[in-house]
Amino acid sequence: MEFKKITEQPSKYDDLELKSTEELLRIINIEDQSVPIAVEKALPQIEKVVDRIVSQLQKGGRLFYIGAGTSGRLGILDASECPPTYGVSPDLVIGIIAGGDYAIRNAVENAEDNPNQGWLDLQAYTVNTNDIVVGIAASGTTPYVINALSQCNHFNIPTASISCNPNSPLSQEAIYPIEVIVGPEVITGSSRMKAGTAQKLVLNMLTSTTMIKLGRIQGNRMVDMKMTNKKLIQRGINMLVDELNICENEARELLEKHNNVRQAISAYKKQ
Repeated sequence: MEFKKITEQPSKYDDLELKSTEELLRIINIEDQSVPIAVEKALPQIEKVVDRIVSQLQKGGRLFYIGAGTSGRLGILDASECPPTYGVSPDLVIGIIAGGDYAIRNAVENAEDNPNQGWLDLQAYTVNTNDIVVGIAASGTTPYVINALSQCNHFNIPTASISCNPNSPLSQEAIYPIEVIVGPEVITGSSRMKAGTAQKLVLNMLTSTTMIKLGRIQGNRMVDMKMTNKKLIQRGINMLVDELNICENEARELLEKHNNVRQAISAYKKQ
């Protein structure tokens, strides 16, 4: 029996080109509102993945995202935001996309259809049993991703997946599958829409919850963020003012000295 992709089913809406701008926006907005509800249904699956990610990272492993097209780009986006947000090494969360870095900005024809390249791309990072690999594919049928997870399983490397079709080949390959069933897209088959939004929400959950559990957040603050611009420097100053009940000038001097909110708080309290 052929696998049926909900993500490829016809849209509930037709004659889109005949609708007004307001009608189109309302249709998209109505459909988008269903996404967090679908994510909520997947929370038990997401919880299992987070706990395993935390476990792997605590023993020195890394989190890998691997995907193609929109899915690959979303993984790279989530990975790239971890170092500045949480002060972790860029080698802790790694995003890999079919077609390489060029594919981040450009479509690379047939890259997702190569079943061998995903594993080769992972091997370039010497992936091992301390790591965990999360395959991302809205359809759940991308050969590049599926075979990469299959090879990981063969070498006892933990695997998880994020897809938007039930019981997909990718879900069957992953040890920890996450399925967010958002239904057909407004534009038939355009999984950059609801499916992409769902994947982004799940990725936010995976790394945000993981970093909290790894101690990279204090209270609700990003105390290990990198001071890379004026906005973040001011945010750090405000954190110190609130936490230590000191004036802004003193907080600024303290932050300039330590260049890290957590270290500044610790040093001040030791005085």
